[in-house]
Amino acid sequence: MSELVMDSAFFGHVLQDMGALIEKERDYLTGLDSDIGDGDHGINLSIGFREVNKQLDELLAVSPDIATLLKKSGMILLGKVGGASGPLYGSFFMKCGADVPGKTEVNFDELCGMIINGAAAVQHRGKAELGDKTMMDAFLPGVEVLQNRDANADPIETFSAFVDAMHAGAQSTIPLIAKKGRALRLGERAIGHLDPGSESSWMLMNVILENLKKAV
Repeated sequence: MSELVMDSAFFGHVLQDMGALIEKERDYLTGLDSDIGDGDHGINLSIGFREVNKQLDELLAVSPDIATLLKKSGMILLGKVGGASGPLYGSFFMKCGADVPGKTEVNFDELCGMIINGAAAVQHRGKAELGDKTMMDAFLPGVEVLQNRDANADPIETFSAFVDAMHAGAQSTIPLIAKKGRALRLGERAIGHLDPGSESSWMLMNVILENLKKAV
């Protein structure tokens, strides 16, 4: 079993770094969405994470545990982010802490469970399956890695494999016809374009990986 432990401050850093990532990649993600969607994915995520980071010090101060911190952050995203991104990412963060109420520290196995729960909430909300050209094309292969992880394996290697699987899943959306969302209306014209939600999802999970590397 891993001795790696993540506390509320760790998740605070993750949220802060996610906000920085979205600011850096805002135009890129918006460009992807301009090809097959409403052209606002990066912009909307930027608005949401800016608000999370604006309130982050207060959130850390008033949240008695990790679950509350993530739930409150998810509620901000749900309320501030337009389009499909708000409900989906809001649901992800709100559900992440469902199994760790009252905890101010979690171990690696608990972190994996949190992400699995968050991804399940996204799927429940969006009703998407593998191959629908959505963020689930990234999340589902990644979740499979976490579900089948070796308990004795190095946590960084396991989480790297998770992120790699998500990245590959995002790339797999390029030749797909969309079956959900705005891209659905494009039919075959969506072929050749990367799904913006799948791209942002693996990038955000990579932020967790980078913070895990610092925690070792």
